[in-house]
Amino acid sequence: MKDAVVQVGDPVLKAVAKPVAKKDIGSRKLKNLIAKMSRTLAQEGYGVAIAAPQVGASLRLFVIAGKAFQTDEEKKAFDEHNEGKVAPPDRVFINPEIVRLSRKKKEVSEGCLSVRGKYGTVMRYEKATIKAQGEDGKPFVYHGSGLIGHIFQHECDHLDGILYIEKAVQLEEDEDIPSARKKIKEKHGI
Repeated sequence: MKDAVVQVGDPVLKAVAKPVAKKDIGSRKLKNLIAKMSRTLAQEGYGVAIAAPQVGASLRLFVIAGKAFQTDEEKKAFDEHNEGKVAPPDRVFINPEIVRLSRKKKEVSEGCLSVRGKYGTVMRYEKATIKAQGEDGKPFVYHGSGLIGHIFQHECDHLDGILYIEKAVQLEEDEDIPSARKKIKEKHGI
């Protein structure tokens, strides 16, 4: 079966994505693209977000899985009490722009659906504030810290044609992120 996610080496991942036109927000075509992105993301066990270029569309748009907005405690409670129920809805960010970054940076573990089998550590700002439009076209600002701030930076890099492997301070090949994290910690004493 062909991978639904565009893989490293495809030119669309290196291009700077074009803004979504005002007239296209709310269109059937854009709604279909967002639905495709959400479906693709839902099929990925470790995936928490996906940018439009990763499904072949060079547009400034990304989707974050609703599960990423839950704390570990919320996820555990949700899983225990909602067997068979749907997780929180995915969130759509159209024409996102990072408007503020914290001063502090830290090394974070990172992987990417477009770079299968590689994981590494990247220096990222601890917090990031993003300005974007929702699926309805209404503008909003979101202050992200921890995982969400990290995702904002990773996905905006995608929209600028940058893959995390270009920024990685350490890189490890492995089948899954927990195993790769363990190898990185052992090798580099993190």
